[in-house]
Amino acid sequence: MKEEKTAQKPQKEDKKKEKIAALEQEIATLKEKAEQDGNDYLRLRAEFETFRRRTAEDRLELVKNASAETIKGLLPVLDDCERALTILENSADEAAKEGTALIYNKLMAYLKSKGLEKIEAKGSTFDTDFHEAVAQFPAQEESAKGSVIDVVETGYLLNGKVLRYAKVVVAS
Repeated sequence: MKEEKTAQKPQKEDKKKEKIAALEQEIATLKEKAEQDGNDYLRLRAEFETFRRRTAEDRLELVKNASAETIKGLLPVLDDCERALTILENSADEAAKEGTALIYNKLMAYLKSKGLEKIEAKGSTFDTDFHEAVAQFPAQEESAKGSVIDVVETGYLLNGKVLRYAKVVVAS
């Protein structure tokens, strides 16, 4: 009987060691899984923050440029006002001059408050980023080559982006 107890003792110890080894293996596996889950969580959170930031930027950009089509539709009105002011310069009718100038200035001030800017082209160097050449004339001087000598249609920027290119005549 004593021999049986001593034979069972090593078997019990072996079983305990096996259980301990199995538990340690399970602990290691669970630690790896917990670490992987933590990394996945951090990655997912970073992706969500990026998505949230990008969505907010897109929304701001949309609001900022939402009026572009409406303002684009008003540009012919601005052109007409400019033509009227040019024609009225030689007129004796002061009321017409003042009235047209008042309307033009109010409209331009409102559009400037919405981010509209004129592209100043006359006398500058021709730049395809802002100008569209509609004609070329021979330059009187060599230094004038490539410069804008006349503006056919005024160009505009809206919040720093070209809304309409300036149509210009270039010296060649």
